[in-house]
Formats: sequence, C-alpha cells, structure tokens
Amino acid sequence: MKKYFPVINVSKRHFSIIILFLIWIETEIVYLTYFNLNITKTDPLQILLLIVNPLPISAIIICLISFLKKRLYIWANLLFLFIQNFWLFVNIIYYREFSDFISIQTIESFGLASNNIGKSLVQIVHFPDLWLFLDVLILFLLIHYRKIVVSNYTNHLLFSLAGFLSLIASFAVLFLANVDRPQLLTRSFDNNYLVKYLGMDGYFIDNLYQNSEQSSMKEKAKPKELKKVLKFIKSKKTHDIEYFGKEKNKDVFIIHLESLQQFMIDYKYEGKEVLPNLDKFYHDKHTISFDNFYHQVAQGKTSDAEMMLENSLFGLPTGSAMVSYGTQDTFDAAPEILDEKGYTTASLHGDVPTFWNRDNTYKSWGYEYFFSKNYYPDNNKDSFNAGYGMKDKIFMKDSVSYIQKLPQPFYAKIITVTNHYPYDLNKYDEDISSWHTGDNSVDHYVQTAHYLDEAFGEFINYLKVSGLYNKSLIVLYGDHYGISNNHRAAISKILNKSKLTDYDLANFQKVPFMIHASNLKGFTDHTYGGEIDVLPTLLNILGVNPNRYLFFGTDLLSKDHDQTVAFRDGDFVSPEFTKYLGNIYNTSNGLTIKKMSKTEQTSYDQQQSEVNRELSYSDDVLTGDLLRFYHPKGFKHIDKDHFNYQKAHAIKELNREQDKRKNSIYYLNKDKSTVHLYHTDAPELKDEK
Repeated sequence: MKKYFPVINVSKRHFSIIILFLIWIETEIVYLTYFNLNITKTDPLQILLLIVNPLPISAIIICLISFLKKRLYIWANLLFLFIQNFWLFVNIIYYREFSDFISIQTIESFGLASNNIGKSLVQIVHFPDLWLFLDVLILFLLIHYRKIVVSNYTNHLLFSLAGFLSLIASFAVLFLANVDRPQLLTRSFDNNYLVKYLGMDGYFIDNLYQNSEQSSMKEKAKPKELKKVLKFIKSKKTHDIEYFGKEKNKDVFIIHLESLQQFMIDYKYEGKEVLPNLDKFYHDKHTISFDNFYHQVAQGKTSDAEMMLENSLFGLPTGSAMVSYGTQDTFDAAPEILDEKGYTTASLHGDVPTFWNRDNTYKSWGYEYFFSKNYYPDNNKDSFNAGYGMKDKIFMKDSVSYIQKLPQPFYAKIITVTNHYPYDLNKYDEDISSWHTGDNSVDHYVQTAHYLDEAFGEFINYLKVSGLYNKSLIVLYGDHYGISNNHRAAISKILNKSKLTDYDLANFQKVPFMIHASNLKGFTDHTYGGEIDVLPTLLNILGVNPNRYLFFGTDLLSKDHDQTVAFRDGDFVSPEFTKYLGNIYNTSNGLTIKKMSKTEQTSYDQQQSEVNRELSYSDDVLTGDLLRFYHPKGFKHIDKDHFNYQKAHAIKELNREQDKRKNSIYYLNKDKSTVHLYHTDAPELKDEK
C-alpha cells in the first residue's frame, strides 16, 4: 500500500489551494460543456471574466474556513467542495431540461412539480454527470485512510490577506462585468448573462438578495392595500358600446414590431418607401391606426412593453418586472382572461426561452404554449440568426407550422427581433441603403426596419391565402424606441431638422399601434394613449368587459378614455401638456410653457398627480403581489403548475388538442399542412422547396 499510495503531507495553505483549484477547473469545464453562455469570442473581457469569476467568492469562503481547527477545517473544506459540486450538478440537470439556472423561487416550489422535473428525474440525470463528485470521493478516501495529512499550522495573517484580496477581486469582477454589460444587476434580463459575468456563486447571491427583497415586500402587503388601488382604478373606468364585441370570437394576432418607431410610418429614404407593407396596412380601410401612441418602458424595455400589453400594469422604475416578479406573482393577463373564453393561447419567439424570464413569466400569465427558439429547425445556423434571435423572415415562416395547428379561436403573439440594436444584417439581406448620419450605431436601423417590413408583408400574404386574414383581429405595436436620445445629431438628420428640441424627442417616443379586422371601419385616430391602454381596448373589441379587471389603462376607443400618457420616470404627455426631460411644453405647438395661468396650473397639477398615483399604485400591485387578493366574480386564477413548455410535451399536447377540438387550420385543411402557402424571399431558404 505504501509503495503505491505514499503519504502526502500538505500545509493548510496548499490544501486550500487544491480545493480552490478543483472548484475552479470543474466550474470552467461545466461552463464550456453543459451551459450555453453565448460568449463573444472576440470580447477579451468576457473571456477574462469567464475564467476568473469562479474564484473570488469561493476563495473568501475557503479563507474563512482556514480559521477552523484542523479536523473541522478539513471536513469543512470537503463539505464546501461537495456543496459547490452539487450546485453545479443540479444546475446541469435543470439547464438540460429548461435552458435556465435554478433560482430560489424554483427551490421554494419544490419538488419542482411546477416544472415537471420530479416525475422525469431519472431521464434527465445522465450517469456521466456524476464525474463531478469524483474529486470529493477521492479526497475523502485519501484523508480517511490518512494518505493525505494536513498540518495544523495556520498563518492567519496570510489567510486574512488572501481573503481581503479575494473580496477586492469580487468587487473587481462586478465592476468589469458592468463595464461590459452596463446595468447588469438592475436590468438582469437573462440568468445566462448573470452566470456568464458573475459566475454561479455570484448569480446565487444576487438571486438570494432579489428574492429576499421581494419576499419582504410581499409579506408586508395586506389585502386592505388593494382597496385604495381599486378605488383609483374605478375612477378611470370607461364605457364603449360602439366597439364592444365588434370582433367577438375572432382569432387574435399580436405582432410585436421590435424597436419600430412611429416616425418610420410613411417614411421615405432616397425616394423609396421604407415600410411599404406596414404603410399599406396602416392606411387600410379596415385598420384603426393611432398616431399619438407612445411607448412607456423603462429599463425593462421589451419586457416592460409585454407587461403593459398583456396586463395593463407598468414595468418597474428599475430592472424588469418580468424578471423580478414574473415567476411568483399573480396576474390577470390576456392569455388567462381569453382562456376563460375558449381561446388557445400561444407566444412565438425566435430567441432562447429564458430571455426576460419568459419561460417562467408566461406560465404566470397563462400561456398554454410558448414556441421559443428550440422549437425551430436549424435555429443554431449562423445564417438564420441576427442579433437577438432568428431572422424575422425565417422565424415567421417557420412559425406557421405551429399556428396552423392552434385550435380556434386562438390568441397568438409573434415577437420579431431583427430590428433590434445593433441592427445587424448580412449583405445579402439588405434591400435598401443605410443612412449616412455619421453615427454607425444608427445608420443600419433603416435597413433592419425595411427587412422587418418585408417579413411582415410575407406573413400577411400567408394569412390571406390561408383564409386567416378575414377571420382575425390583427394588432401591431412597436415596443420601444430603436434610436435613443443619445444620438441627437443623427436624429436631427433623420428627421431633417436643423435644430432638435426636447419636445421633438418627446414626440420621438411615439411607436406604431394598429388594430385591423374585417368589421372595423378604418381611420387614423389622434387619441393620445400608450401601451398601458392596449389590453382594455383589445378586450372590449372582443366582447370582454375590461372594467371587470384591475387595469391601469383605459379603452382607447372610448369617449371616456384618459388621454394623459404616463412615462415611467413621472413625465407625461396629454393633448394639453408635454412634460419631458424636466421641461413643460404646450402640446399643440411645441412651445415651452414658462408661466401657467391659474387654470393651466390646476389642470397640470391634476394630471401630474394622476400620473404619480398611477405609477405608484402599479408598483404596489407588483411588489406586494396584490392581485392574489383580487377575485372578480366568476374569475379563477390559473394554476401555473399546469403548463409545460418542453418541446416534446407541447407538441404532443398541441396534437391532442387539435384532434379533440377539430377546428384548427390544419384540421380544416384535411390534415394537410399550409406551410407551402407561405412564400418568402429569404435567401437562406432558397434551396428549400
């Protein structure tokens, strides 16, 4: 035995280094072989952080362990190594099934029944995964049989210094992470990003903190807090008999126009119409179009827009409500409401399901199906992707294979991504010249917007030839600005303005909003409104009384509609006033209001007070999860545990439902696909017939 297993004497310092090295090397192996962290290989800072981030927090804990007495010190190190390995192990299992990392919320809802892991644990654990525990087992045996002997001497000064340096390194990692990904913690839109930049330990600590904050707010919330909110909501209720039920039981398409702004409607560049298909749709005889419709997002950007669109709740002043509260809060969301009316509900998105925590939030909202990137063939081909997911033309064409199988009536949200910063397109996809503003981060926007328009045109053509066009209520909306106020010089050139004012920038926050259906008489509506108003407007047209629910928006088509549009920072716009970036303007002429009359001051104060209360009450609803106390008569909140977005399960369920209800487009076409009716000029698909 001694010949083959000699006794190894090590100091505490060297034993600590061994433990730290094992944690580091195993974490790096897991990063590279089990997780898809989307590392930009040309970004040296991302690579550096990926290499360094497993070390600082582990080093701090190991330094603290060093102050324990010898035997306790050894077993504490082994226990810590086991815990780190187990944390990697359970995340490997969870990531394999859900492409996401385990959160405190997930642990609290154990046995993970909400995600159906418990039943299939045997299938998702692979025997080779157990390699992670080999080092613990080997070290345990070597120490138990005294083949490794650790000295009792501890240099407390050395370990104190090492711990202090590790603490500094932790802050350095956080600083560098925010350099490469600004507002990483306040706008944490994907757990993959947190792990990539902060490591598994950093992600867990951040998740602990966020969960603690949320739990504290939720515990303090009482049912009585809902009363003042309901009183405020009641004062805003609208009545719209003219449009109520106008398109009852119609299929609904919500088409999310990524980063598209209102100024692009009817916009021409070099004598060419940039958005010919959207322009035609905007002016269609059956389209109600709004030219004073504003985005109302903050840091949550797209996720804020979705929160407002689906719930008539504002996003948060910082961060993303979908990320912070989407998993655990109770909602009265569009999919849940329409499910009660017999609708099949689905969201389709050509990006990873974890982005903005959609894979969890959509369950809270009641979506039956979430067709994300992994549902689409060849989704990992570089040529099929641009920026934040699949190119719109390919994504929308491939989405038809799922849309055609949705039992009718259905509510389907289609989220485009190609017109997203950095507005990246292959040369062969460009069908229009870029702008020449001198601002390279802006100039290609016109090209990706044009590409989005072409994709939309192809999709509309499919709806027409498949028979869905006249059977559907089609809603289009821009989620947020595409060009930020930081590009003033470029905006001036784009808008052909010699001098750009803050009032111009306020108007620059307008985004398209259109409602199209065969029973609607089209016109351009000059009503002031925003994304918070979409849901009550939509429900009213579908014959669902919006006053039954706790919505902060009001029906845009009602004469009672409140035309004060709140921005997330407390600014607002109305037919009278535009308050933006600290200045107040006369909305009708754009002139700065330096002194108000008594009547103007009273009106302005009332509007500002309403905006402040609206934003504050909406925050109370989210942070306190107040909708759990709200039970409208006859309305039953959904069970999140009912939903499973894993591809095999969802496809099986979809096929079962269409066989049961016998009214999908696919079924009505005698079980023949309609995909061949979809025509696209996407060059990536030119060889597909």
